[in-house]
Amino acid sequence: MIGSTHSAALVHRSGAIEWLCLPRFDSDGIFVSLLGTSDHGGWRLGATDEDARVSRRYLPDTLILETTVETNTGTAVVIDFMPPPARDGVHEVVRIIRGMKGRVSMMTDLRVRFNYGESTPWVEEREGALFFIAGSNGLRLSTSVPLSVDHLSQSAEFEIVEGQEIAATLDWFPSHETPPLPRDPFALLRHNEAEWRRWMEECTYDGPHVDAVRRSLLTLKGLTYAPTGGIVAAPTTSLPEHPGGVRNWDYRYCWLRDAIWTIHAFAQSGYRQEASDWRWWLMRATAGAPADVQIMYGLHGERRLIETELDHLPGYENSRPVRLGNGAHDQLQLDIYGSLLGAFNAARRAGIADMDKAWSFECAIADCLLERWREPDSGLWEVRGPPRHFVYSKMMCWLAFDRLIASAEEFGLDGPVERWRAERNTIHAEICEKGFDTASNSFVQYYGADRVDAALLQIPLLGFLPADDPRVRGTVARVEADLLRDGVVYRYLTDSEEADGLPGDEGAFLACSFWLVDAWLLDGRRGEAVALFERLLTYGNDLGLFAEEYDPGSRRLLGNFPQAFTHFALVNTAHLLAAIDGGRSPVDGIVWRQGRRR
Repeated sequence: MIGSTHSAALVHRSGAIEWLCLPRFDSDGIFVSLLGTSDHGGWRLGATDEDARVSRRYLPDTLILETTVETNTGTAVVIDFMPPPARDGVHEVVRIIRGMKGRVSMMTDLRVRFNYGESTPWVEEREGALFFIAGSNGLRLSTSVPLSVDHLSQSAEFEIVEGQEIAATLDWFPSHETPPLPRDPFALLRHNEAEWRRWMEECTYDGPHVDAVRRSLLTLKGLTYAPTGGIVAAPTTSLPEHPGGVRNWDYRYCWLRDAIWTIHAFAQSGYRQEASDWRWWLMRATAGAPADVQIMYGLHGERRLIETELDHLPGYENSRPVRLGNGAHDQLQLDIYGSLLGAFNAARRAGIADMDKAWSFECAIADCLLERWREPDSGLWEVRGPPRHFVYSKMMCWLAFDRLIASAEEFGLDGPVERWRAERNTIHAEICEKGFDTASNSFVQYYGADRVDAALLQIPLLGFLPADDPRVRGTVARVEADLLRDGVVYRYLTDSEEADGLPGDEGAFLACSFWLVDAWLLDGRRGEAVALFERLLTYGNDLGLFAEEYDPGSRRLLGNFPQAFTHFALVNTAHLLAAIDGGRSPVDGIVWRQGRRR
């Protein structure tokens, strides 16, 4: 991934940009060959020698990608990055080719397709550049490479020699406007590199596996939409949870379930501004009647995320349908209330300013939740089956009241604390009665279920019960028995369509795997926890990026990529390990209150 904190592109190991939406993460795709073929848009750039040796890395502490190409005649480097846009609204993708040794024969092939591969633009040569126009979209390609041009593709073969630098800049602009002169790509590179490194200097994490944590923080920053502070779950849509399957979703939106973990990942790591920006996004997006709060929103807080299908795209490895929008946006998902109020409490504890402005809204949510927590919902995983009384959802309702009480008591805020305390205790008692199976000594996925859910691993993380409680240990043991396979944890069993209303399988959920590490750490099983944590770190790609899921059988990442849920789980697990190794109470790290019993 390269990104501008407005949008992002995915670059293949070969040097081809296969995914790009501009000017926003959720804009219509310009390059979508990732979900189809080269005729659906992409930009290849690499050696003409098919046997060239290719390696890549990020420039240290940046999202600037450096791909090294070695042939029998020489070595060249391709540098790809997306600088933040100028105030004039022009968004750029910059590619710089450097000759490092000898000479290398290179090729480029640009295929612009607007509207997710459906629209071929009008192409015009003028002002020393190529212009591509279709509807509201305009692109300008500026480069010294002489291109063979037709309306379908723009290609060339050229040679780069030692000491030479060639740049190509692709600018997006509104088609009804005249774009300003292109910015200097080499100056942009220097400035962008300096800005990323300045941002990384704010990182305060110095615990185990610091490189993985720093890369995850950079990725989370790259998934942040700078104008609003919203953080997308991933920059892609419809990358399958199982190749050839139907579990293909659009993740270019902001989920409330991510709220509490995102605040912690940024605030613990020294990024109070990012935590504050996310807090403001949460407050704006959810403002209004508490009963109308959605589980996800658009980048600016848009509510209508209607799900549609793109029939003209074959999908990644023929995984169909390819979806836009997300039909889960209008589901009832009760865990969002605990995540939201937990995030606001975490922001207060982190010293983020102006949190008093959220208190009246938090109290209104509590009034709504006094009755609503008793309803069945679609759960954390947004199942497309019938609503149920999911134990994790009820537990997060418990957390909502628990964190309200903590905010009132710790920060002197006014509210009906005794009523909240009574409701919190009622929820706790009901979960322990209806959500616990005595025969297996385990909490279950939903009331009356005979199966578990990996979300139950968060019971000790949230302070619902301590890690050494026999019921928690029994739950962890059953998750290990039923959902831990080949060193990774699955969300729940998908052995029948009744599980979530969908056919087919899925990969292991990497965030759940990190939650198992957390549960083991909190229960004193450090050796097992560290071994699993270090194993999970090897499941990222060569650049340290993680998708949503992993398949241990085929040893490949699955689902949308890169996935914020996985990266902030990694960051928070690392902080927990550092806290425990440093002799600090876990309460200093996240929302755990290890010593409290019910």
